Order: sequence, then C-alpha cells, then structure tokens
Amino acid sequence: MHTILGSGGVIGNELAKILPAYSPIIRLCSRKPHAVNENDQLFPADLLDAKQVRMAVEGSSTVYLTAGLPYDAKVWQAQWPVVMKNVIDACAEAQAKLVFFDNVYMYGKVKGWMTEATPFKPVSKKGEVRATIAQMLMDAVEKGRVDASIARSADFYGPKAFTTFVDFTVFSYLKDGKTPSWMGKDTFPHSFTFTSDAAKATALLGNTNDSFNQVWHLPTAGPALTGKEFCDLASAEFGKPAKNATLAPPMVWILGLFMKIMKESNEMLYQYTDDYLFDSSKFEKRFDFVPTPYAEGIRITCEDKKAQ
Repeated sequence: MHTILGSGGVIGNELAKILPAYSPIIRLCSRKPHAVNENDQLFPADLLDAKQVRMAVEGSSTVYLTAGLPYDAKVWQAQWPVVMKNVIDACAEAQAKLVFFDNVYMYGKVKGWMTEATPFKPVSKKGEVRATIAQMLMDAVEKGRVDASIARSADFYGPKAFTTFVDFTVFSYLKDGKTPSWMGKDTFPHSFTFTSDAAKATALLGNTNDSFNQVWHLPTAGPALTGKEFCDLASAEFGKPAKNATLAPPMVWILGLFMKIMKESNEMLYQYTDDYLFDSSKFEKRFDFVPTPYAEGIRITCEDKKAQ
C-alpha cells in the first residue's frame, strides 16, 4: 500500500493519479480527503496528531509527505517540526519508506545554480523551518531509523496550482482580462518545475530502491525563462499582447498591509530580484527523464485556466 499524507494539494492529487501504476492500494490522507481514483482508501487525519499519523501510515510500504501548511511563518515554526516528527516516527514504526516533497527555501540566496549539494544558508524564517525539518529527516536516515528521500522542487506551476504566485498574478490575471504581473524584477531567469513532472518524478523515487536516503532535485526545464518571457508566453496563449507589469518590493510591502499572502511573501522577495537557477541534471540522467518544456507547460496550464 502507498499512502499520501497531505493528499489534497495539487502535487498530492497528481501523485494519486500516477500511483495506481505501481500499487493496487492507494490511501489518501488529509483532514478531509477526496477520492482521485475509484478504489482509493480515504483516511481522515490530522498530521499534528501523532496517534492519527501512526494509524494513517500503518500497513504502508511507501509513504509520500506532500502536505502544505498555511503560508504563514509562525504557523510553519509551530507546526512543521511536529508534522515531520510524527511522520518519521510513524514510518519508523511501520517500517515504511518515505518520500518528502520539499522546496528550496533552506538554500537562501544562491549565486549560480542550486544543486543537491548546495549548503543550507536560509535568509528567511520559512527557510529556517525548511532547513530544520529537512535536517530532521536526514538525521533519522543517518541513524538508520527510516529509509527516506527528499524530492526537492523549484517554484512550481501547472494546472490547478492555485497556491502559486504565478497562478494568482499571471494565469488568473490573464483569465480575468488583466495585465499579468511579476513579483520583483522580470529580467532575471527563474526556474519553475511543472507539477505533472514533479508528481511523476516523486512516484519514480518512491518506487526505485536505490533512490532512497538521498536528496533529489525534481526534473525542471531549462533554460530558465525571465519573468517577462514567462508572462509573454502565457499572454500569447490568451491571445493578449506581450505586456506585463512588475510588483517592486515597496509595492509588495504596501500590498502586504492588506493581503496576508503578500505580507508573507516579503521575506521571499530575494528569489525574484536575482537569478533563480535550479539544476535537476542528477535526476534527469538517472531516470532518463526529459522535463516538459516551458512553452508546453504554460500552454497546458493556460488551457486548464480557461476551462475553470
């Protein structure tokens, strides 16, 4: 049995579509799980409750932690370490392998390419939390408590990726007839991982024995587009002129006075005021995986947005 903890988000949903190719029994766990496949097992649970997590993981051969918490630094500080401890303990008890879907916040501001060997130098509260929980997991691996892998993604985009910055200010803006906006400066290249690629790659990691006990950067297309290039491709799919606005740091700060998501984005602005380059060559070579090109991924995302 394969179990997805935090199955309600875009990655969990995409992963649930893929896993039946590997396992006849898929358990979906969240506070209010919804079936993706006809035979899914639904297991309501709160990942902050150790007993509920143990019950959710019991009988699993492989567990995928794809949970997302509210985008609030204080919530992350209070809850992510608890969630990670509960999941590690439950997987150790059940002797289940674990794949943790992670992001790059712990790296901080990186000059050049982010790789699996990039040291942790967080420059944000959220980055500090991500560094803490990633280290918790790898410490458990080093101690032999659990076989686990970290599946690390760049910022992602794709159909129904509603919580992403680009969904809010690029794809949704275009659907509503507005000019797309880019946070920070639109002249820097910025890597994005396509959600379908991320889910396929996470499933591969969970079903490949020699992939465990290490970090993997999930397949991400190159070369990275600038913000303007990303907006222009999306605009073309909506039949709009190549035009976009930018949200300079002072404007993001002002918007943060009225919008919590913008307030929480202030400490992450460094990702949009310099190059953001994500290297996934390790995964691509190991699995002979070709990431979805940006033009195709943006086309698919725009078609989905038009249909919403």
